[in-house]
Amino acid sequence: QVQLVESGGGLVQAGGSLRLSCAASRNIFGLNAMHWYRQAPGKQRELVALITSGGNTRYSDSVKGRFTISRDNAKNTWYLQMNSLKPEDTAVYYCKAVQWAGQSIDYWGPGTQVTVSS
Repeated sequence: QVQLVESGGGLVQAGGSLRLSCAASRNIFGLNAMHWYRQAPGKQRELVALITSGGNTRYSDSVKGRFTISRDNAKNTWYLQMNSLKPEDTAVYYCKAVQWAGQSIDYWGPGTQVTVSS
């Protein structure tokens, strides 16, 4: 099975930057899209960004212009570059891969904490 692991989280001051990585344990056949979600305490999980197998990207309004999602297919890895971080960006960030192989299958990483101080 596919395992995902996030890395790159940490504590940063407002206005700073972090780059999150999501590494898959192997190539995912039928990969449809790669996502970043986040969940702050007491709040629902929110889709932050996604990139499709064709390279198209989409962002939530709250991060548009500040965050960039990218991928490295050779490394089975995708990234979230986060710039101009705000305290409201504080959350656990999760990566997700969506596979289509006759059915839709989601793979989730365990999450990485991002804390932005004011």
